[in-house]
Amino acid sequence: MKNALDELNSMKNVKIDLKKEYKKALTNLSFQELVKKLKLNDEVLMNYTSRLEECATEWGHCKNCKSILECNNRMRGHVLLPKVDKNSLNFYYKPCNKKKKIDKETNFFKNINYFNTPDYLKEASIANIYKRDKNRFPAILWINEFKNTYFNNQKQKGLYLHGNFGCGKTYFIAALFNDLAKDGIECAIVFWPDFIRQAFYSDFKEKYECIKSVPLLLIDDIGAENVTAWNRDEILCPLLQYRMEANLVTFFTSNFNLDELKEHLSISKNGVEEVKAERIIARIKQLSSPLEMISKNLRN
Repeated sequence: MKNALDELNSMKNVKIDLKKEYKKALTNLSFQELVKKLKLNDEVLMNYTSRLEECATEWGHCKNCKSILECNNRMRGHVLLPKVDKNSLNFYYKPCNKKKKIDKETNFFKNINYFNTPDYLKEASIANIYKRDKNRFPAILWINEFKNTYFNNQKQKGLYLHGNFGCGKTYFIAALFNDLAKDGIECAIVFWPDFIRQAFYSDFKEKYECIKSVPLLLIDDIGAENVTAWNRDEILCPLLQYRMEANLVTFFTSNFNLDELKEHLSISKNGVEEVKAERIIARIKQLSSPLEMISKNLRN
C-alpha cells in the first residue's frame, strides 16, 4: 500500500513539475505562437514542453535567417516541427524554403550527364546568356522557342548550331539542357573529340548506350575530331541512325557548316569517301535544323 501511495505522489510531483515547466515556457512569445497553432489542450501539450521549446527555438532561427550558411538549427537547412496525431504529438524535420531552393537548383544534375565537358557548363542557364550582341538573337529566339514548345512536341528537330570559335555555341545548348533538366528531362552533353578517343576504355560501351538513348543529346564540337573510317562508320553513324529512328532529339555544335563538315568527314586514311560522309550529313539534317551564329569570341 505504501509503495502504491509513494508512486502516486511521485506521479503528482512529476505532473506539478511539468506544469511549472510548461507555464515557464509560455512566457516565450514564439512558444506561445507555436502551441496556439496546435489546438491541443494544455494537459497534453505540457508533456512535450522541452521538445516544443526546441521547435520554437528553431522556428525563431528560421524567421531571422538570411542564408542557409548561417543556419543555427541542429540539422542545417531544416526546422524541427510538431505534428498533431489524434491527441498526441509527433516531431519531424522539414526543409526550409532556402534548402528547398538550393535542392531545386542542384537536383537537376541527376537528370543530365556531362561527358568530357568543362565544369562551367553545369552553371549555364538561359537567363545568363550574353545578350548584348544582335548576332546572337536568332539563336536566343530558337532556344527559347524550343524550351516553350518541347513539352508539347518532344519529337521535334534539334539544332545544328555552327559558327566561329568561342562565340558560345556550347553554352547556349547547355543552358537549354540545364533548364529542361530542372523540369525532369534527361539530357546528355558529350564533347565529341575526346569521347571517341576513349572508345577502347572499359566504360565506353556504358557511356555510348547512355548517349544513344537519352531523350536530349548534344554532340559538341563535331568536326574537331580526327576522322577515321571506324569512328565515323562504326560509332557516329550508328548513333545517329538509332536516334533518327527513335525520334530522339539531337543537337550539334561545330565550327563547320554542313558542307564543310561533309568535307571533313569524307577524308580518312582510306582516302576521300564522299558517299560515307554524305550518309552522316543526311542523318544530321534529319535530326536537326542548321543555324549559323557569328559572334564575339567570349573566350578572349
